[in-house]
Amino acid sequence: MDFKDMCPRYLAAMSFLGKKWTGLILRSLMNSPRRFTEMSEYVPGLSDRLLSHRLQELEEAGIVERRVYSQKPVLVEYSLTDQGQALREVVEAIQHWADVWAKTTVTSESQAKINTDGEKYGVEASAR
Repeated sequence: MDFKDMCPRYLAAMSFLGKKWTGLILRSLMNSPRRFTEMSEYVPGLSDRLLSHRLQELEEAGIVERRVYSQKPVLVEYSLTDQGQALREVVEAIQHWADVWAKTTVTSESQAKINTDGEKYGVEASAR
């Protein structure tokens, strides 16, 4: 792989995948399909409006599939397409990097945004 010049495909991919919350949404779908509320709970601090917008973008890009089951009440599930599942190695590599290098500290301000129960998300809370 040549890193001398910027690849326009890489630039386009990073511009899309690097949007705030997109990586966390993808991570939430890696193991199984999820309903909207499940993803909203999985990704702390993400508004329903922005989650809806990101899911629409991911669906339009062919990365996420939206399935509507006609039952009462209507059930809507989101899952990764083959194109989305192809990002598994990327998500796993980021997780590996985070396990080795990322500090898991939540400030009191960000803790309020996440949840009062940080353990729910596997985050160790400590005030700065």
